[in-house]
Amino acid sequence: MDSNSLLPLSVSIQLPVIDFSDQTLIPGTSKWDKVKADVRKALEDYGCFEALFDKVSVELDKSVFEAMEELFDLPVQTKQRHVSSKPFHGYLNYNVCQSFGISDANLVEKVNEFTQQLWPGQGNKRISETVHVYSKYLVELDMMVRRMIMESFGIEKHIDEHLDSTTYALRMMKYTIPPDDNGDDEETKLGLRSHADKNIVTILHQYQVDGLEIKTKDEKWIKVKPSHPYSFIAMVGDSLCAYLNDRFSSPYHRVIMTAKKTRYSTALFSSPKSEVIIDSPEELIDEEHPRVFKPFAYDDYRAFYITEAGRRTESPLHDFCGL
Repeated sequence: MDSNSLLPLSVSIQLPVIDFSDQTLIPGTSKWDKVKADVRKALEDYGCFEALFDKVSVELDKSVFEAMEELFDLPVQTKQRHVSSKPFHGYLNYNVCQSFGISDANLVEKVNEFTQQLWPGQGNKRISETVHVYSKYLVELDMMVRRMIMESFGIEKHIDEHLDSTTYALRMMKYTIPPDDNGDDEETKLGLRSHADKNIVTILHQYQVDGLEIKTKDEKWIKVKPSHPYSFIAMVGDSLCAYLNDRFSSPYHRVIMTAKKTRYSTALFSSPKSEVIIDSPEELIDEEHPRVFKPFAYDDYRAFYITEAGRRTESPLHDFCGL
């Protein structure tokens, strides 16, 4: 069956909820070790979990939402000034979804470059500061999650190198209400096609309107119902699965637009830098866990994925570099 089949088989569930808000959550403490164990179990079971993280305040969250409204309300010709040579970056408009992809959104000068594209000569200081601060906090969450993952597998000595070899991108998305004149045509409700992310970790956030669905290990689609309006969904991507020698699986997910309301969301993607070769540490290879993937460069894998063969296959990662 096609992974995008929209038969009415989705059920609502709540993913494991893990709290990262405690200021005493630091490596080496019993509290850290408890959260670390919860992270690993959730990722083994689902490939994702719900994260509570109060560094992104209600006020900041509201500012990001307002910034997205302003950005997506710009004229089409203005939005199209945001261009990038990287796949899935720049301004995109497909189906019922528009998106802005900002490279290195945790660096203030890069966010300023983004707003300069849309407002030449002046930029937009308020939006730049909002997007930069928001991205910087999500990077903190991403690093905490990845540090816990690597500690849980006993590969602490690789943590610094792994975290330092990362680049970040923020994607802001607007999903419009599907047309009503298509009857029972479920395809028109598909805001984002079924896919597994190719990067390391993705930190997702839905504003007010749900729509995210995740495929479980037993091939069932589940509607993600966050327990808190200001929480995030942390999800592993193919690059981390390959690095960990297939200890996790990156979950297939999609967006279904059934609400009669515009949906906004953000996603922070951590990805390997261009020159980095993704290769499983020797500590993760043994008789019980033989090497699953050949070493590869992330840019080469991403380039494969956007080919016809890469999009057609059920498992791009195994087809690209599986042994």
